[in-house]
Amino acid sequence: MSRIAAISAITSLAFLAAPAQAQQFENLDRLDSIVAMTVGANIGEPGGAAAPVDRRLKLAVCPDVPQVSGPVFGAAMVECKSVGWRIRVPLTPGDGASYGRPIVAQAKAPIVKRGDPVQLMAGGASFTVSKLMIADEDGAVGDMIRVREDRRSDPVLAQVVEMGIVRIPGFKGN
Repeated sequence: MSRIAAISAITSLAFLAAPAQAQQFENLDRLDSIVAMTVGANIGEPGGAAAPVDRRLKLAVCPDVPQVSGPVFGAAMVECKSVGWRIRVPLTPGDGASYGRPIVAQAKAPIVKRGDPVQLMAGGASFTVSKLMIADEDGAVGDMIRVREDRRSDPVLAQVVEMGIVRIPGFKGN
């Protein structure tokens, strides 16, 4: 085989291999479909994903069907145990979503007590972040209370959403 023929063969093999390399990341449309089937609602519907999975994610291809669990703190957990990745998909309030419901004062009895651990939530329609904090005071649903990470840290003002969950005012995740 001549040198030119060998280079031509290698170049054509490289072009044939390119589509296989392009599919080295998980199909995010597939993840959107799996979440919709599991929670029983489409993107944007009550109980469904608040937004499509972030298209900037570059997840390894899952050889199995990714497992969906939740809702946990208002999000579905999508996990591929065989590869080792897990992502949170925020859910729209309704049909079993445990967090993000409209705040309605049902009783003025405190549901968060001073010293209780609480999840401090912040985020928007397409993302949510949370941090474990300690309540500095008692609070009922809708009350504004101070929470802090530890005794030395500065307090943060947050609104009680439900038992064990507070939200930073100004972030609209509803």
